[in-house]
Amino acid sequence: MSLIPDDVIEQVREAADIVGIIGEHVELKRTGSDYRAPCPFHGGTHRNFAVIPRKGMFYCFVCHAAGDVFTFFMKKVGMDYPTAVREVARRVGITIPERAPTGPDPREPLYSAVAAAADWFARQLRESPEGQIARDYLASRHLTLETVLPLGLGFAPRGKAFVDAMKGLGVRDEVLLEAGLLVKREDGTLVPRFRGRLLFPIHDLRARVVAFGGRILGEGEPKYLNSPDSTVFHKGKLLYNLHVAKHAMRKAERAILVEGYFDVLRLSLAGIEEVVAPLGTGLTPEQAQLVKRHAPQVTLLYDSDEPGLRATFRAGDELLREGVRVNVATLPPGEDPDTLVQQRGATGLEEILKDAVDVLERKIQILDRKAFFTTLPGRRRALDRLLPTIRAAQDPITRELYMSRAAEAAGVRKDVLEREVGTGGGEKTSTVLRRPPPSSPVLPASAEKALLLLMLEGEPWKGRVTEAVDAEEFEFPAYRAVFEAAADDTALALDEVSARTYEQLKAEGLGGRDPNDMYETAVNWLEARRLERELERLDDQLPFETPERQASLIAEKRRVFDELRKRYPRYKIAARRRGARGT
Repeated sequence: MSLIPDDVIEQVREAADIVGIIGEHVELKRTGSDYRAPCPFHGGTHRNFAVIPRKGMFYCFVCHAAGDVFTFFMKKVGMDYPTAVREVARRVGITIPERAPTGPDPREPLYSAVAAAADWFARQLRESPEGQIARDYLASRHLTLETVLPLGLGFAPRGKAFVDAMKGLGVRDEVLLEAGLLVKREDGTLVPRFRGRLLFPIHDLRARVVAFGGRILGEGEPKYLNSPDSTVFHKGKLLYNLHVAKHAMRKAERAILVEGYFDVLRLSLAGIEEVVAPLGTGLTPEQAQLVKRHAPQVTLLYDSDEPGLRATFRAGDELLREGVRVNVATLPPGEDPDTLVQQRGATGLEEILKDAVDVLERKIQILDRKAFFTTLPGRRRALDRLLPTIRAAQDPITRELYMSRAAEAAGVRKDVLEREVGTGGGEKTSTVLRRPPPSSPVLPASAEKALLLLMLEGEPWKGRVTEAVDAEEFEFPAYRAVFEAAADDTALALDEVSARTYEQLKAEGLGGRDPNDMYETAVNWLEARRLERELERLDDQLPFETPERQASLIAEKRRVFDELRKRYPRYKIAARRRGARGT
């Protein structure tokens, strides 16, 4: 089978007139912004079949058939996926460039298993008696089944009904394990990963369901549980709702980034469709690149409490590194996007979005409100908080504007701030603000870097560091290579990137910093990270154990957490600020 490039599939989907194509098979009548007709799949006579052009999808409220323009041809005419893409491409006048034959996609069993699970979960939400808890929960949040079913929401009951259902469909256990839908306990028994949870399907850019996010209903933890990474799903490389929102993002030339599934759901139902969310983690570089592909500007709409602000500014810096313009919308205290839209509707939210300010300006507002600029030490601390955002800005004009604004707010000369930022003082800004070439690695400040700087000072620090840590604890690859080379005196064997890292570290040196303080802080940080990994392991194990075993694991969690707080009292703040690996 020859493969069609993903970007061409996307081009065909966007060019297709889904109303015109489906209208050749059924008589569509406009109803508001959608089109209705009798369903062509189950032979209904009432207009329960909807075509939703702004989302590029169709949905039947009776038989629940759903999909995009390609799915329609597959269901109606019996085509396979590549043939459906070629048929739509022929109609819109796009030539399909073929790749070399490679045989069937080895991931197809995973896609099929996740799709079968999504259909089964959706049916449980619609029909099963146990699903009443999910239906009641949705009603408590003022959401009806009619509004959420087209979005593919489902319910995972407790017990082994899911295992039996998949077995009845002929889906093999090993495929379900690989997809993260089953978990093997220590005694070898298989249990569903999702039990007693409302499920949100996570789609890839081809609109295929590849994973789920589950919200617990009733007692239990964690509150939200995502599918693990698999060969078809990488949590840090997808955004929730992007398969739908990307069309609206291009049209509106903006994206709205929120924190949670329900925030996306509420805004979408209110008609604000250019909205996406990370998948339970901070925004990753890959996710920022995805946003940039579809919108030049992003408005961050996170909660306004302290954790929400920290997440806001981490995401803002990540987007600035990709050259995206970033604004921050401020919600009233105690509100989130979901509750605000419920109370004020789309109009109320649009007013808040109109008042959004640039991400650096929002930082300055918060620092000013906390009186940082009223004292000299406060101004220094304020600049320490502004510098990461200034440095993150890859657009030269944006960074220049940021430096001028920060200098004005803190009352310092701009040339002094330029030297602090690292622009070389009086040199032309435009010549030094470009991204470094691939051969000049950007070295993140971290405990790992501090320990390497100490090692490169020679003995006794080299011996102390190698005795305290192992190479496996260095998560940043270039740092790990330098550690091993310095420990074994094999610097000449480093590859090009690691060698340049070694040279940059040697040139930087300690810079007058106290080596004892550096060592103590860095070693404490790495020890905290060891304990954090133990907490993550316990969290991953917790949902799939018996109540008795859960009680034991929770006690172990408390012990590890107490040890973590004892060794690193500011752990909660530090962990939230640490961000991506190696940073």
